[in-house]
Amino acid sequence: MKAAKNYQFWFCTGSQDLYGDECLAHVAEHSQIIVNALNQSGILPYEVVWKPTLITNELIRKTFNEANSDENCAGVITWMHTFSPAKSWILGLQEYRKPLLHLHTQFNREIPYDTIDMDFMNENQAAHGDREYGHIVTRMNIERKVIMGFWEDEAVQKRIADWMTTAVGIMESSHIRVCRIADNMRNVAVTEGDKVEAQIKFGWEIDAYPVNEIAEYVKDVKQGDIDALVEEYYSRYQILTEGRDPEEFRRHVAVQAGIEIGFERFLEEKNYQAIVTHFGDLGCLQQLPGLAIQRLMEKGYGFGGEGDWKTAAMVRLMKLMTAGKKDAKGTSFMEDYTYNLVPGKEGILESHMLEVCPTIADGPISIKCQPLSMGDREDPARLVFTSKEGHGIAASLIDLGTRFRLIINDVDCKKVEKPMPKLPVATNFWVPQPNLQVGAEAWIYAGGAHHTAFSYDLTSEQMCDWAAAMGIEAVVIDKDTTIRNFRNELKWNSVYYR
Repeated sequence: MKAAKNYQFWFCTGSQDLYGDECLAHVAEHSQIIVNALNQSGILPYEVVWKPTLITNELIRKTFNEANSDENCAGVITWMHTFSPAKSWILGLQEYRKPLLHLHTQFNREIPYDTIDMDFMNENQAAHGDREYGHIVTRMNIERKVIMGFWEDEAVQKRIADWMTTAVGIMESSHIRVCRIADNMRNVAVTEGDKVEAQIKFGWEIDAYPVNEIAEYVKDVKQGDIDALVEEYYSRYQILTEGRDPEEFRRHVAVQAGIEIGFERFLEEKNYQAIVTHFGDLGCLQQLPGLAIQRLMEKGYGFGGEGDWKTAAMVRLMKLMTAGKKDAKGTSFMEDYTYNLVPGKEGILESHMLEVCPTIADGPISIKCQPLSMGDREDPARLVFTSKEGHGIAASLIDLGTRFRLIINDVDCKKVEKPMPKLPVATNFWVPQPNLQVGAEAWIYAGGAHHTAFSYDLTSEQMCDWAAAMGIEAVVIDKDTTIRNFRNELKWNSVYYR
């Protein structure tokens, strides 16, 4: 995929010169040990870079401004080893513009009961210094992440890793450009939104192109390139002609190959990382893009159906956040389709007409070619599969007219009871937490869309951290949700975010 930079995170330790040079030497030594341990843990997805101890207004301000200007720096991790007077941090914090983590830890795990004296107390007082620092960040109303715990603990390192992933999402959000092919589906409300406000809030650029402009790129694709990609399809996927003439089937598949190549060339040339299409405006395209879009999503592009640019940008964002994640299970555009309401077997069958990303597939992936009532074009080829089991999140970004809201639902993906041989699309069956009834009611109360950006590899906490950094409301539907408390939360939020 079109990946993010090789980001780093700076580790900045706060102290002061009140306790002498020997203490400061220990502070520097200890922070370097912590940085080395974090980098050697194998848990963090990005490198931590040690910076000299910050003890003066001038050095703090200089360091934060250097972080601002360093393109590879995605955020700063701060820790107060000793007491660091918080007024020294004001100018640096005022000018800092990137993600900020306050790691509330200390070098030693246990109080050395037999040897502890005042020298040790003065040197190891993060419990004191971090509160001083935390106060000024709160007073200045600066958004940051606070993680408390011992730096060697795996759980703490995993939380740092999760924050890094979110920080990269925050940094990369301003580089997302969405190409709208045609417009939104007519008379649909939830896919609309304020594109200017989205650029102000998230940094997204959302531009529209007539469908025939991108269709020209499809038409210009050389036959040899199409044939080579079709061969790749046939070697990689199961071919299910289901009684169709093999040559006629292959011709339909070749149309999608041309669309994939043409669309990707257009997106690369124009520097877009996400795309939306609309079945109601296909211009001179022979088929609704199906297999082609699925493959582009697999390469890291965002996608939203029927002109849904908000979901397209979120899919791209979430793919960037999970890029390079070890044992990743996948991220995709998704849509709520139909319920199973049998007691004890409740859930939602998720799918779309064609465009579900194969990164979430479990088992074989097939190519089918079936009629599609929408679009008034020839039968489109598409990838068909079932999705993995496991926990995931479904996220919906909506425009409430005066502000944005991000709705996040924890979901549990399961296998369906029986095969669905007549359904020629990729599917995912999930149960929203805490259960279908409460999950669906809460989603509707919150105004959630029928389109979502879905991922197995992110958490609701990470997405809430991203929303907080963007200055928008986020609500979570999970195992602890009750309708009464959730509706109250929506009311309170309407006052806070108005």
